[in-house]
Amino acid sequence: MKKAPLYSRSRRPGVPSEAPPADSAQVAGAAATPAPSRVGRITRLGQTARRHERKLWLLGLLLVLAVAGFWRSGPPPRAPLTFEQIDHLVRKSIEEKPLASAAARAYEKVLPSVVRVVGYSKDDDGAHDAPKGPKDGKEAASKAEPGKDGAKDAAKEPELKERGVGTGVVIVDNGTILTNLHVVLGADKVKVTFHDGLESEAKLVNVMPEHDLAVLQSRRIPDDLFAATMRGTGDLNPGDRVLAVGFPFGIGPSASEGVVSGLKREFRSPEGDRLLTNLIQFDAAANPGNSGGPLVTMEGEVVGIVTAILNPTKQRVFIGIGFAVPIENAAAGAGMPPF
Repeated sequence: MKKAPLYSRSRRPGVPSEAPPADSAQVAGAAATPAPSRVGRITRLGQTARRHERKLWLLGLLLVLAVAGFWRSGPPPRAPLTFEQIDHLVRKSIEEKPLASAAARAYEKVLPSVVRVVGYSKDDDGAHDAPKGPKDGKEAASKAEPGKDGAKDAAKEPELKERGVGTGVVIVDNGTILTNLHVVLGADKVKVTFHDGLESEAKLVNVMPEHDLAVLQSRRIPDDLFAATMRGTGDLNPGDRVLAVGFPFGIGPSASEGVVSGLKREFRSPEGDRLLTNLIQFDAAANPGNSGGPLVTMEGEVVGIVTAILNPTKQRVFIGIGFAVPIENAAAGAGMPPF
């Protein structure tokens, strides 16, 4: 007896009829060979990639050829300059615009900080610009400090007479000035003149008799006041070039160049009884009026304050030996930190 089929072979409405089953050979062939449409698509993609690759190679070759052609068409490279040509060009440049000397550059750098210091007194018995070696710094301060009531200009007060001219250097741009104590010792009034011509009274704020130094505070200052650059003397050596800037005999500001002659020297003023120690000896010309001025390196940095000259005769002129207080001592007296 025949079994009834599980599925009907008759078409259902709206459903396509099944394809007749393929034989085993056809099934094997279909599994081994891709559909013709897919093979064609892969072939076309490979051909397109090869065409793009050839275009890129062609473009790179054209770029290389263009660069090579531009290089050949450019100007030929210049031969390097010889030593003689370089020397000639340098000499020609210096002749057309000479370089400023190291001393001139140092002078230009420190000049805005240099001031003229003048002491006035009611009598004219004070020595002019000579180290006194005062015994009591308080006594010097009381004599040198100007009146607190803002006295009139010395030119309008006949009883006040100019007792001497010295030099000072601005170390803080608020008007703090370093000078020698003997420049202002015994003065009833002190006046300073700045680089731009501004003249002002100054008061004495500190003294260092052991170093013949005084600190002044100007009552008025220029708008563009510059403080000097200071440098420690730890690396200072005999033979180093230095510049002394000041007002010798009231003329100036003047500059004189020399070298450091020695370090840690001692000096005793013929008029005083105080021994000054740890001084810088130098041979840049210094005369009365230079006292209190800066001793400057070729970089324009202050390493000392000119304080004395040595002359075995009674004439107070320079013979080649000057002394300066190291700036470390001076800065300490002004309340500045050590170098």
